Amino acid sequence: MTNTTAVDQVAAGLGTFERLLSLWVALAIAAGLALGARVPGVFATLAALEIASVNLPVAILIWAMVYPMMVGVDFGALRQIGERPKGLVITLVVNWLIKPFTMAALGVLFFEVVFAGLIDPQDAQQYIAGVIILGAAPCTAMVFVWSNLTRGDETYTLVQVSVNDVVMVFAFAPIVAFLLGVSDITVPWETLILSVVLYVALPLIAGLITRNRLMGQGGEAAVAALKDRCRPLSIIGLLMTVVLLFGFQGQVILDRPLVIVLIAVPLLIQSYGIFFVAYGAARLWKVPFNVAAPCALIGTSNFFELAVAVAISLFGLGSGAALATVVGVLVEVPVMLSLVAFANRTRGWFPS
Repeated sequence: MTNTTAVDQVAAGLGTFERLLSLWVALAIAAGLALGARVPGVFATLAALEIASVNLPVAILIWAMVYPMMVGVDFGALRQIGERPKGLVITLVVNWLIKPFTMAALGVLFFEVVFAGLIDPQDAQQYIAGVIILGAAPCTAMVFVWSNLTRGDETYTLVQVSVNDVVMVFAFAPIVAFLLGVSDITVPWETLILSVVLYVALPLIAGLITRNRLMGQGGEAAVAALKDRCRPLSIIGLLMTVVLLFGFQGQVILDRPLVIVLIAVPLLIQSYGIFFVAYGAARLWKVPFNVAAPCALIGTSNFFELAVAVAISLFGLGSGAALATVVGVLVEVPVMLSLVAFANRTRGWFPS
């Protein structure tokens, strides 16, 4: 199969709605900003619906995004992961030995040197803290969406996310504490544990039950048919999540446009840089595309729910650190969509 043929087949499989996803996300961002300004009371009520700093409406929408992919997880194939360790090695090295430290370095470079004349020194320290927290929190839930858009291996992606979650429990606080230069950091463990349960465990259980039932009725064809029917639900969940997040933070973004741009610069450099480090390593190591794409996207995407919660708990709701984590959400969606498109067009670089 030629590279062009592979790309054409992927594009054809996405459908018109999914191929225009960047447009729908842009419209969702605009809708979130407009609605947040017009009906702030509604968004204030929705923002208050949370447990352990996990917003329940957002959790439900992410659940809707993740569930269709979980239906495709084949537990019988888990034992084969040990035969293909390369993708997992790349994920762990990039996420925990490279990403937090490059994010900290970029934060210091831009906020203390490049943008020194544009930012108050105290604010600069807050922004550095925010991007450090963001950089140390690799993605847990949204990566299932990005993996699905690249036709990633559902089972392998689940293993990568699960291992990341385990490492995060032990490594997140020490790394953030080290990079912030403090010895006593409070991490909202309830947020971390509840997020993993809501975004990974419950959809996985539901997907397993659904898959077993479908396999008994019509085999893999029935599973594939359900995933195809549910795919629009995943995209709608993504768009509604974007509307909510930008509705929650819209006024802050509109009030401080220059600061948003300044914070976005190192985040953009970090996102694209980390992706190409992981993607390049996967290509050199001849990792199959359906593993290579998700392993690069996991490091690029961030666990923004945890990052926002930690920034607020450490520095306050109106702090520069909290603002920096929110800008991470603003940057992430269009960046990830562009990288998904790039990955789909370059799948011919990898073994099938």
